[in-house]
Amino acid sequence: MVKHVVFAVPGSLDTPTGGYAYDRRIIAELRQLGWDVECLDLGKGFPSPNETTRTAARSLLLEVPIGRPIVLDGLALGVIPDIAAELAGRNPLVALVHHPLALEWGLSADRANVLRGSEQAALAAVHEVVVTSPATARLVAVDYGVAVEHITVARPGSDPVPQSLRSQSEVPHLLSVGAVVPRKGFDVLIAALARLADLPWRLTIAGDLTRDPNEAARLQASISQHGLTGRIEALGVVSAKRLAVLYSEADLFVLASRFEGYGMAYAEALSHGLPVIGTNAGAIPDTVPQEAGVLVTAGDVTALAEALRNVISDVDLRRRLSDAALVAARMLPTWRQSGAIFAGALGKLA
Repeated sequence: MVKHVVFAVPGSLDTPTGGYAYDRRIIAELRQLGWDVECLDLGKGFPSPNETTRTAARSLLLEVPIGRPIVLDGLALGVIPDIAAELAGRNPLVALVHHPLALEWGLSADRANVLRGSEQAALAAVHEVVVTSPATARLVAVDYGVAVEHITVARPGSDPVPQSLRSQSEVPHLLSVGAVVPRKGFDVLIAALARLADLPWRLTIAGDLTRDPNEAARLQASISQHGLTGRIEALGVVSAKRLAVLYSEADLFVLASRFEGYGMAYAEALSHGLPVIGTNAGAIPDTVPQEAGVLVTAGDVTALAEALRNVISDVDLRRRLSDAALVAARMLPTWRQSGAIFAGALGKLA
């Protein structure tokens, strides 16, 4: 018997972020496992949709046949608790929480509180919750009151990739991957690198520059103010092929995230055998073992600068971290395994 499910996401599945990449791959794996997956675009503007978008999203969701399971991406679900409650009596609902909306960096206290209450109400309406890391599972259980037996951890999968060839240069090549938004901490990274002008290094940033134009402008201004224009290149969104080349030519990976619900770029760096410098925020320690990277307190410019100095200056340390990264990568799940776990969560709806 064919198993049907609707996967509801805000906006295009092709949006270049880790969350949408996760959605795409899980949908592909579910189809491989025999599920008939219908993708439903709930519209743009989430998690701050206008009334027109909210009304259209409600209409689309109420058109789903009664009894058909719906997976609601948390970016939309968290701000439509009333619609979730309305759906709950007619459709089995699964919440997919990449990370709690209230933990997005840069929100006012009032806005964070509103989002927390809204998301808590939305999660109370669903039947099962899928999260992408043990850390997020703990947050959803403790802070949002979801029963542990209704939470499934389906970590992002990992594809086999070639080991990094390194830059083959005396100037270490640093790579940072992530959309240029406040949560990714590029302001902290640039401030830390400004303290290392005496060392040889260059940095490439690959990530969307259009998600937050103000933050992108601040990034470019900071690079210029610190006199680092010739050493830092922000490429914007790159193709998967180009990104693979960047990983293969890098000497180390660095990302100063203020919070991550998982951090797919960290896992991808491990898969390429790159030493990792990051923070201990959110789920990052779940992904990056201490043998494979150096994790510092989020927002601590001094600690990040010291970690960068140590790893850039010490070739042997980079080699040890690289070897441990490859070991850690072998412990990461495959996408097939992640898809099977996700399918198991859908199976609990029966």
